Formats: sequence, structure tokens, C-alpha cells
Amino acid sequence: MKKTTLLKKVKELGYPLFETEKSLDVNETIAEVIKSKDSRLWEGFPLLLANSLEKNLFDYRTVQTHLRKVFERNYLKNLIAMSLALYKYLKLKVPHGEDIYHSNYFNKKLFDKFITCFRDKQNLTVSDRELSSLRVVGAFKNYFKREEPNFKNYVEMKDEFDLEYALSQVFSKKQKELFLKKLKGEKMTKTEREYFSRSVRKKALALANPDLHNLATKLFKK
Repeated sequence: MKKTTLLKKVKELGYPLFETEKSLDVNETIAEVIKSKDSRLWEGFPLLLANSLEKNLFDYRTVQTHLRKVFERNYLKNLIAMSLALYKYLKLKVPHGEDIYHSNYFNKKLFDKFITCFRDKQNLTVSDRELSSLRVVGAFKNYFKREEPNFKNYVEMKDEFDLEYALSQVFSKKQKELFLKKLKGEKMTKTEREYFSRSVRKKALALANPDLHNLATKLFKK
């Protein structure tokens, strides 16, 4: 794979160095990053792995099939140990991280060594490459974006459920349906309009009464 093509594919895995192509074989791309022996790409490997795990696309065996040489497969093991050490250092849990840690290919001694390097801000020796622990951490922090729950949406959803519950305490299922129809300005049949006027409207007017609202509020303040 040409270097320019590899760099384009890497961006799609969350490490934006250049523009990317639309199609991407994640495991092949990871293998090509390993074979490149490019220090800049290796420093971004924890980011590529985390994004692949988040999307449930990483497969160790598949990556291995693209690495025919023994030393390339050792690179893979070392880079995975470095990645999990970084996640541990940053107190970040990634999907399937525990599975990798307990797998038979994972190097726990190297993992512990890398954690020490991150804590002491020392260079990392990954096979025959020296990597800056500071740049590895920086690349990851700059580009890793996990989708966080939208607090505003959560509040709106909670308010919606609270309203739904309150309506169900006052109106029957049919009455609640007509109440919301009227509120949204939706068309009602003649029968629905008559039922609304006869029963729903009276309850709605009672709820809108400010004196009743104040009394109910005082009741629950006691």
C-alpha cells in the first residue's frame, strides 16, 4: 500500500493527517500502520485501536493474517501492550479491553513497563523504535472523541416522561390523547371534539386555575 493511501485511510480511523477515502478495511489498515514502522503513525496507534474497538471492528487474528513476518507480529503485540497501558494511565475503559488483557497473546510485563513510562514521562521502547510518551498521550487526547450523553437531551427526555406521568394521573388514555391532539393543533373528528368539550376541557381548565395550582403547591411544601 502506498504511503499516501495509508495516511488517507488512517484519518478515517480517527487520526486526521490527510483526507481519506470512503472505503476502509480497518484490520488491513492497522496492519499497514504496523508495517510502515513510521514513528508518527505508531504514536497514533492507541487512537486507531481505541476507535476500532469502539466500533467493534478490530480483530487480532485478521490483523495477523496481514503480517507475514514474525517481527511484524511482535510489533503488533508491543503496540497493543502500549495502547492498553495508555488507556490504563488515562483511566479510560475501552470495549473489549479486558478481553485483550486476558488473551494469551498479551504481554503483561511489557504492559506494566509502559505504564511506568507514561507515569514518568519517559520514552517508550516499542520493539526497535523509540517513541515519545508525551507525543503518544498528546495524539490520543487531541483526537479521541467518545460520544458523550447529551445532557440537554437527557433533561428534555426526563421532562417528557415526567409530563407523561402527570398527564396519566389526571386523564384517561383517551382523554390524554385528545388533550395532546388539541395542544398540537391536530384535527379531531366530531365525536372527539364533543368528548373533548364534555370532559377533557373541564379537567384542563381546572388544571389551569392558578388558585388550585397554588393550593396544590402549598400542600406538598408541608
